[in-house]
This record gives sequence, C-alpha cells and structure tokens, in this order.
Amino acid sequence: MTGRLSAATGAALALALIGGVALASASLGDAGIRADFTARNLAPGAGHPFGTDPMGRDMLARSLHGLALSLRVGLIAAGVSVILAGLVAMLSGLGGRADRAAGFVTDAMLAMPHLMLLILLSFALGGGTGAVIVAVAISHWPRLARILRAELLQVAAAPYVETARALGRSRPYVVWHHILPHLAPQMLVGFMLMFPHAILHEAGLTFLGFGLEPSRPAIGVMLSEAMRHLGAGRWWLALFPGAMLLAMVLAFEALGSAGRRLTTPREAQC
Repeated sequence: MTGRLSAATGAALALALIGGVALASASLGDAGIRADFTARNLAPGAGHPFGTDPMGRDMLARSLHGLALSLRVGLIAAGVSVILAGLVAMLSGLGGRADRAAGFVTDAMLAMPHLMLLILLSFALGGGTGAVIVAVAISHWPRLARILRAELLQVAAAPYVETARALGRSRPYVVWHHILPHLAPQMLVGFMLMFPHAILHEAGLTFLGFGLEPSRPAIGVMLSEAMRHLGAGRWWLALFPGAMLLAMVLAFEALGSAGRRLTTPREAQC
C-alpha cells in the first residue's frame, strides 16, 4: 500500500505541474508573444522574473507558451507512436509471416541512427509542426513494439488463451479480445514514458533548425536565439527556458514511473 500511495502522490504532483503549465499558457493570451521594445533585454527582476528577450517579450510567459506547444506536439506524436507500436505488436500476434515481417521492420527501424532518422524525416517533410510530429512518431515506436511483442507472446501462452484457440476462436479474435486488454497498461505507461522523449526531440530538432518555425514560441527556438546573446551576458535567455523544459521532462518521467508502479503489482509493493 505504501508503494501505491507514494506512486499516486508522485503522479498527482506531476499532473498538477503539467496541468498548471497548460492552464497558465491559455490564460496568458498574447503575453510573451507581443513585442515591447521599451523593455528590451531586461535582466530578471520584480516585473519580469525571467527577464525579457531582445524584442522585449517576457521570458516567463514565452517559456510557458513554448512548453504548452511542446505538450501539444508531444501528445500527438507519442499517441501516434503508441498506436503504431500496438499495431505492429498485434501483427506479430498473428504469427507466421506476419510475425516475421513485423520483426524485420522493427529491427530495420532500430538499426537506423535515431537522431539522423529524425533529421532526415523532418527535412524531407519540409519542417514545421506537422513534420516534427511525423518524424518523432515514426522514429519512436520500435522499442515499445519490442516490449509489447514480448508481453504478447507471454500472454499468448496462457492457458485461457490456449483454451480459446482450442474452442475454435480465430487468431485475430484472440488477439483483439484476450491479448489486447493485457497490453493496454503497457501501452499507457509507454505513452507516458515516450512523451518526454518526444518533447526533447521536438526541442532538439527545432534548435538545429529542422523543427518548428522560428516565429513560433517554441523552447528550441528560444534556446537557438539565446546562443547569439550569451556572449553579451544575457544568460537568462537560455537558463530559464532550458530549466523549465527539464522540469517538464522530469515531471513526465515521474508520471511514467508512477504509472508503471501502479500497474505492476510487484513494483507497487517496493
């Protein structure tokens, strides 16, 4: 019980942080987006806790907008990636040629350099929000598919599944009605653990110039712009957006770890 209570508390705190970012961004309006040249390059202070950028935009509000944008991108990319992993795992559950084909595609994707694949996909699709979502989704599903396939094979050997097959149930019927419900918790945990990777890779692609448009209030855009001003002593342009991105990633890591503990009885007792 102590393990479950601790996991639930950690999940609640992480959800509160994530929800707070989303609500704060929605309530800010165009603050942090609208330029104010009378407040250019102000250091952190009472009026602007995170300082302002060369266009006079408040960095706290701009960072919150950037995190909210990363949340939307990560939500779609991680969701699509989990769906792809689930489909490939269920294809493996059909056995025979389908299993060999799914295994070949998964191994081929895992053999490709991860960052290079992200850059190539984003560049080939022309950059922008849609390109980043597709690139992250396509490059992240193989590892989860491997885990789901291993779980699927274990469940497929269970007595009740063998009984269903012996009673004449087709393999697709068994996969959909008996195996998929057991994969759902792993897919949920995989989604939560994939979310921070999606956010980090979105920021990384944008920082390298292959991601979101420079006009968007994205964390990667802010970090890329900050590199040109660090030599002038404007350290706050990089420190605070980077720290907020790190806090968001750690919140999702904590949420995923809590979800794994809550769905795994053995870990919940630790």
